[in-house]
Amino acid sequence: MADSFTRRDFLRLVSAGSLCALEDWRRPMCANSTEIMEKSLLEAVEASDVNRALEICAEMVSQGVDPWKIHLSLFSAAQRVQNPPFINPHLPKMYGIGRELVPCLSEGRAGAFLSLEIREYARRPKMEKIRRVNRLASPVGFRDIETAIRANDPEKTAVLMAAFLNQESGGEFARRLLLLGSGYLDGSLGHSVSCTAFILSEMLERADADPWPALSTLAFYFCKGRFGTTPALKKANPSTGKRASNGQMLRATSGKGFVPLHHTITRYAIERARRFLGQEDYIHMVNAWIDFLGDTGEEKGSLEGSSFEPVKQYDQFYETFSTLKTKPVMASLGGMVGSQEGRQKIKRFLVQGVCDKYQGAYDPHYPTGLGSALWVLDQYGQDARVVTNSLAQYLDFFFSGIRDSGGR
Repeated sequence: MADSFTRRDFLRLVSAGSLCALEDWRRPMCANSTEIMEKSLLEAVEASDVNRALEICAEMVSQGVDPWKIHLSLFSAAQRVQNPPFINPHLPKMYGIGRELVPCLSEGRAGAFLSLEIREYARRPKMEKIRRVNRLASPVGFRDIETAIRANDPEKTAVLMAAFLNQESGGEFARRLLLLGSGYLDGSLGHSVSCTAFILSEMLERADADPWPALSTLAFYFCKGRFGTTPALKKANPSTGKRASNGQMLRATSGKGFVPLHHTITRYAIERARRFLGQEDYIHMVNAWIDFLGDTGEEKGSLEGSSFEPVKQYDQFYETFSTLKTKPVMASLGGMVGSQEGRQKIKRFLVQGVCDKYQGAYDPHYPTGLGSALWVLDQYGQDARVVTNSLAQYLDFFFSGIRDSGGR
């Protein structure tokens, strides 16, 4: 095999493996063999050996292992992936959002996202592992966690978090940590809630997985961010009716660039974590988010003068997508927004397009921002203004980043 195992090599082998599985040309790997390969894959990712990680993954898929099962096996390794110079756990958040992106892909195309995420996890530096100690014998209050955070003691914070999680419940731990993060939206550009929400959601979804890697990441992040004091609840009741919500999202999706995109991502995270929040908690979180929006005004996107004839095939869409120009892509999608079937096609085209444009290095906000844009498409599909704004906001951010990095 060549010295550099490329993404094309990976997808070629994945395709071959899919054919083998389809025709039953090879027997699926036995459970023990799969576990051995999963362990080897995690070791390669943690050692930042990109080529070896991709080779192992391609071999697993070629022998019939479900790509989604491989994704799930990456949970512990993904939690420690860093994105310097930022302290925000962008990659663990991206891992959680993968749960929403992969189902959008056509059958047999999950390998495109899998190769993207494995390369991203493997090529980046990793957080030092936090030593695990025995559980504390005495009861733990959430204020003990806050005190350890203010003392900038990640090890003690992680131990206290684990004890509180075991003592209370996953939902209560998530509620308290989200409320704690809500006091720091401005200083963290929303990450104190958005990263936290998706890490918690994935951790609590995975009853089969050890939560310690995720708790370690959260402890490290909250200590480095100095997110140590839970704010008083903002009790003013925001307008939560459909019209008011649409107006808020119109503001959030207005504007282009790094900061405006985070307004959308943060609300997306709040809504995805809503199941952990009581009504008063939720009202507080929305109020905190509205404060985070500041004086952002409305900008109503328009596609006037553009053709709304929807593209029918992905190849046709990708040809337009590859121009890295927002307006032509928006025009090609515009006619599909009005129907559920059309919106599903938009989701499939965009996720596949972002995967296919990958050339070995991505800003983790590309998958994360895509997740938020697709959430807006789902939740506000009947409001063309909000959907148009959101898609344009994301595409402009993505295309600008690809152009600036020299991509085509």
